Amino acid sequence: MSQSQPDFTMDIYQNEYLPGGGRDVNAVVTVATAGTAAAAPAAETNSAEVIIIDCSGSMGAPQSKIAEARAATAAAVDVIRDGVAFAVIAGTKEAKAIFPEGGSLALADPQTRESAKKAVAGLRPGGGTAIGQWLRLAHQMFTSHPAQLRHAILLTDGKDQDETSDELGTAINLCEGVFSCDCRGVGTDWEVAELRRISTALLGTVDIVPDPAGLATDFSAMMVAAMGKQVADVSLRIWTPQHASTQFVKQVTPAVEDLTGRRVQSGPQIGDYPTGAWGTGESRDYHLCVQVAAPGAVGQEMLAARVSLVTASPSGPEVLGQGLVRAIWTDDEALSTRINKQVAHFTGQAELAQVIQEGLEARKQGDEDTATAKLGRAVALAQQSGNEDTAKLLAKVVNVVDAATGTVQLKKKVEDADEMALDTRSTKTVRTKK
Repeated sequence: MSQSQPDFTMDIYQNEYLPGGGRDVNAVVTVATAGTAAAAPAAETNSAEVIIIDCSGSMGAPQSKIAEARAATAAAVDVIRDGVAFAVIAGTKEAKAIFPEGGSLALADPQTRESAKKAVAGLRPGGGTAIGQWLRLAHQMFTSHPAQLRHAILLTDGKDQDETSDELGTAINLCEGVFSCDCRGVGTDWEVAELRRISTALLGTVDIVPDPAGLATDFSAMMVAAMGKQVADVSLRIWTPQHASTQFVKQVTPAVEDLTGRRVQSGPQIGDYPTGAWGTGESRDYHLCVQVAAPGAVGQEMLAARVSLVTASPSGPEVLGQGLVRAIWTDDEALSTRINKQVAHFTGQAELAQVIQEGLEARKQGDEDTATAKLGRAVALAQQSGNEDTAKLLAKVVNVVDAATGTVQLKKKVEDADEMALDTRSTKTVRTKK
């Protein structure tokens, strides 16, 4: 492993005992990197950043929106380290490289950062919104440079109205695996589902910044996190024996992301699931379910899966960590019915994200009974798991009568920003309480 890469650890939590006839093996895989986030970052020449700013007409209403977006972009540029390749794109119904103007990337140093900030200071709102065009230009700029760690920040205040959903989808597919993208919506006139579609595919985050004044702090924090990344394109590699198959793989901390459909076959009975880039001092959890074709006899033990963490290197895949998932069949009910604490907790966290999104959609459709039931279930799950941040967001959308039983009443009037904050942050999870 190169000097600049952090050390990875992998722990697997499961109840390996299955009842007679049991076929599903569940495990939580915890992956962490040693040290603190302030440790040595990757070589500067290996990193590239693109900041994409919505400059459509709506960014001028109120005028503070574009002014704060300019200030936030300048703040993010200030965080970029010397030697990192970077660019800034202005997005309307077209995409324009405003720095550098040639459509390539510039290497950060005091002079280029100042030049970029001068170019950003000249941004003026006007025109429509075609986010797919913005992503395409970012793709073109990233692929013009050999950096492996590629990250974008995308800000918008509106809906993708100047292209079709299919056109946006084609652009997202083009960018998948090329760069990661953190998406932010400012104000309340943008679509959560639209930005989540981008951030999920591009292994980034999505969030609302209801007040433009909060943009600079958020942009700086995203860029600091990006500057801390050291290892690009890490995958969870899962091998299963011939008579077993992977049913699903989900990231469950720090946010719920279903990776099942992202599987890339890398050999017989082997699939790779992308986890994106990693820095020092990070920790993430993944919930894995393997199904065996035929249950074993009582007392029989089998290796249900081998889980590895791999990254590409010039000499081939480099294994960063490895763990085993086992299955043992038993007729001891006390053993087979014991649910592993981590597996139970993260199953609840995944359900929490799902019922929040379903409840908000039902509320939008005017189905108050379904909305009340789903959001009530969410309140109960949030309390059981100790997810206080989500509980606070739910309390802005429902009146909580009894959190333990999930008895709630829908609030008659809910601020758009509160509803969108609950939606965007519904996938954020917490770990089990010690």
